[in-house]
Amino acid sequence: MNSELESVAATMERGFADLKYLTGFGAELASEDPRCPAALPVGQNTPQQCPYGLYAEQLSGTAFTAPRDQNRRSWLYRIRPSVLHYPWTRETDQGNLTSRFDEAEPNPAQLRWHPFDIPSKDSSKVDFVQGLNTIAGAGDPKSRNGLAIHIYCCNKSMENKAFYSSDGDLLIVPQLGKLYITTEFGKLTVEPLEICVIQLGMRFSIDVDGESRGYILEVYDTHFKLPDLGPIGANGLANPRDFKIPVAWYEDRDVPNFQVVAKYHGALFSVKQNHLPFDVVGWHGNYYPYKYHLNNFMAVNSVIYDHADPSIFTVLTCPSVRPGVAIADFVIFPPRWAVTEHTFRPPYYHRNCMSEFMGLIVGTYEAKEAGFRPGGATLHSIMTPHGPDWECFEKCSTADLKPEKIAQGTMAFMFESCLSLAVTPWGQKYCNKVDEDYYKCWQPLKKHFDPNWKPAVNVAELTSDLEKLPTK
Repeated sequence: MNSELESVAATMERGFADLKYLTGFGAELASEDPRCPAALPVGQNTPQQCPYGLYAEQLSGTAFTAPRDQNRRSWLYRIRPSVLHYPWTRETDQGNLTSRFDEAEPNPAQLRWHPFDIPSKDSSKVDFVQGLNTIAGAGDPKSRNGLAIHIYCCNKSMENKAFYSSDGDLLIVPQLGKLYITTEFGKLTVEPLEICVIQLGMRFSIDVDGESRGYILEVYDTHFKLPDLGPIGANGLANPRDFKIPVAWYEDRDVPNFQVVAKYHGALFSVKQNHLPFDVVGWHGNYYPYKYHLNNFMAVNSVIYDHADPSIFTVLTCPSVRPGVAIADFVIFPPRWAVTEHTFRPPYYHRNCMSEFMGLIVGTYEAKEAGFRPGGATLHSIMTPHGPDWECFEKCSTADLKPEKIAQGTMAFMFESCLSLAVTPWGQKYCNKVDEDYYKCWQPLKKHFDPNWKPAVNVAELTSDLEKLPTK
């Protein structure tokens, strides 16, 4: 690491060292910067005069009249209200960010991308906002229905700049490089194997200490929630206590021409103001940014036979109006034990009424150990067949079915949606990362059909142990 990067890293650590967090997914929380005790009004939200001369400002993530169990809002007590800024202007450089998903020809093919390029330290400096690239999506943020998938590739901190989306919640999945995120609610760090969700309208700035890359799922509809557990019971998958929320932190500093960039209708707009937006001294509510470490996921799996559906690995879901159908699911494939008997253990061959976008954070994915690399991606569109490559099929069809820990050192994930995703021109062409040979991974699959086949063992031996118990 050169002296410049060492200086940046030291600055990051000083500003983000020993961070404290609140916990509890969707909980009603309250936080005050310890430098200003009793900053939150007592007994009401909007007193005639707030403590310390602060302004009260509500941030609503749902309609006022949303049912109580779905209502999301927080009260912020800040040094200056958000309305204090100069007129809005349209950003002339939109980069590769878009919400127009009809600009490229439809393509139902199985798609795989090599790892996306990160600007090198010797090339131009690119911050998080400048490094956003939309790869696929569906729907329209104006009608508040749909989603977008972005890739971020950057090498520079956001200097005198904040960002927020008026279009949807941002689920950020770092693959390379640690993110130092300052929000209106406080600070948090997010590194590979962690995720964070910055919800609709929340302003934030991201610092990095080097080359950084990752994936973003932006949902235009409702907010993410924990999936219902049904027969699993009260515990399992992602536990609410493991989600971390920043504590209040403020900085009262005048900054001439500080820029706030908004993503609105898929386009970028900006305003200038002469102060930092991170001046919230205290807040309370249930609408805030949060992070989660994927190693905390409590995986469940089949312990007798057959490969369970990937829905058992859902971390977060954004439901549609149809029961049991998601606008978007965030699914992971963590290290876990495989113990099933008489079973082809990797994912089965499949055609799906959902779109499946996969990324790889680290390691090698069990169903395709070659070609699918960290920092790359795949997309299997609605009803497009997909499944393990030929090497995986041949190896696992004859493997010794002893208990084994699979996916060790690996973390793959999937953005799954009921929407038919369209790939953008950047994703199809301009990123120059499409693997034109992806289809070849299935071409060596052989015909094993034998009309004279006879079972190698007595079928009775394959029955369950319960059926072998003596009866009265």
